[in-house]
Amino acid sequence: MTKKDTNIIYGRHPIMDAVKAGKAIDKVMLQQGIRGDYEKELRFLCRQNDIQLQVVPKERLNRFVNGNHQGVIGFQSLIEYQHIENVLPLVFEKSETPLFLILDSVTDVRNFGAIARSAEIAGVHAIIIPQKGAALINADAIKTSAGALAKIAVCRENSLVNTIEFLQNSGVQVFASSLEAEGLIQNLDFTHPTALVVGSEDLGVHPSVMKAADETFIIPQIGTTDSFNVSVAAGIMLYEVMRQRF
Repeated sequence: MTKKDTNIIYGRHPIMDAVKAGKAIDKVMLQQGIRGDYEKELRFLCRQNDIQLQVVPKERLNRFVNGNHQGVIGFQSLIEYQHIENVLPLVFEKSETPLFLILDSVTDVRNFGAIARSAEIAGVHAIIIPQKGAALINADAIKTSAGALAKIAVCRENSLVNTIEFLQNSGVQVFASSLEAEGLIQNLDFTHPTALVVGSEDLGVHPSVMKAADETFIIPQIGTTDSFNVSVAAGIMLYEVMRQRF
């Protein structure tokens, strides 16, 4: 990401105006050492609007913006986020079998875009990501998705554990991918309403999210490399769902 990215806004008044106007903002970065009324109001508004606020050194801000950023920059989302509570009823209304993909802290934008591309092709109704610790949906993500991110719903939720509980209470089975699992993916039944959990590139699925799932599974491997790339793994999982359903 560079200073030429069109989704970057900077300066105290533009950032504050954007937040107050309710624009879709992925994240705000505030320079270390800034104190006073502006900092307090910005923190309050970010918390009120569920916007991630990071306090970072000035040098990091300078990587994105040349000139007077006034100690604050923001990243506007290139899509409109949704909530799973609004998406799920629409799927049932269309008499379709729900299929959701939960990305637990997938942070690489190109992986995210590639996953979105596979998800849209496989008929996923929504991608679910956490409020914090997810890849920014920037121009690189949009490009890698080959336009899929303009077609598929992306739900950004405060708690993946709570979201999983909501899905389960709504009749959706939740399966998590794990290298420690014993059950093979092809032995699961994906013909019912389903949500698949894919973990981060480095750490996999968080233990609390893993515990919340109904069951875990592993993709069979023959070689000795640690695991599939996360976007490849997601594609394999989604193909197995398609194989069973179609």
